[in-house]
Amino acid sequence: MTMIPDSVKSFLDKPYSLVPELISFYQTNRYIKLKNVLNGETLSFFNKVITDQVNKMNQVHSKLEERSTYGKAFLQLFNLWRENEIIKELVFSKRIAKIASDLMQTRGVRLYHDQALFKEGGGGITPWHADQYYWPLETDKTVTAWIPLQATPLELGPLEFSSGSHQIVEGRELEISDESENAIQQRLRVTDFTHVAEPFDAGEISFHSGWVFHRASANTTGSIRKVMTIIYMDENMKLKKPENENQVNDWKTWCPGTTVGEIINSPINPVLYSEKKDVSLL
Repeated sequence: MTMIPDSVKSFLDKPYSLVPELISFYQTNRYIKLKNVLNGETLSFFNKVITDQVNKMNQVHSKLEERSTYGKAFLQLFNLWRENEIIKELVFSKRIAKIASDLMQTRGVRLYHDQALFKEGGGGITPWHADQYYWPLETDKTVTAWIPLQATPLELGPLEFSSGSHQIVEGRELEISDESENAIQQRLRVTDFTHVAEPFDAGEISFHSGWVFHRASANTTGSIRKVMTIIYMDENMKLKKPENENQVNDWKTWCPGTTVGEIINSPINPVLYSEKKDVSLL
């Protein structure tokens, strides 16, 4: 049985130095890339563990050319933390959770859910979209940590951002599709928002808010682009009345048993970091 090294476990609890200028950048642009969030040992360890778990859970065996645009974009597996106690250590990391809380300027964060996004060699684009279209959450105090499990050059299809585009309302009603790619791309062409498409160094992680528009290019290599994501929300986030069928599904799947207008405090939405208390005692 795989055991997490003490050095990795200790590292995941160490605070990351986040200076005020970085928080200000995130608040303005609603995305940020941070270097050296994970060290080499931690990245290598979880690359193997998460890859093994994805291979175990994956039920997609059709050829790329037989899939939809969404299906060509990536293999998507959810809530790995509930399937694997080792991966839970990464998802519940105080180091990453505190970064999320500090960037959003909240007193704490709770988990919405995690997901692995593996873009296969030859995999297609991930179309322009805003994540929060899918989420029945009352405010925009949400952030996704996008964690590449290897260095990610442009050829592998790293995440791209439209900096500051959380201000745009048009396109928020679109799920990930060819339509969202075309419609949002046309809208962004006539704005002053900067399109940021950059490689990721090993250990570099990005954070983006639920309403900032983002995409990823195709993977033109023969290797898999391996990414783990953790979606955080304000620890006091309340459930809103769903506005589309995807939000109804998310309510039932990721916030089970919760009530509209009340804090999302289900067993699978634990507080991962809080100034109010030591969550390690929960």
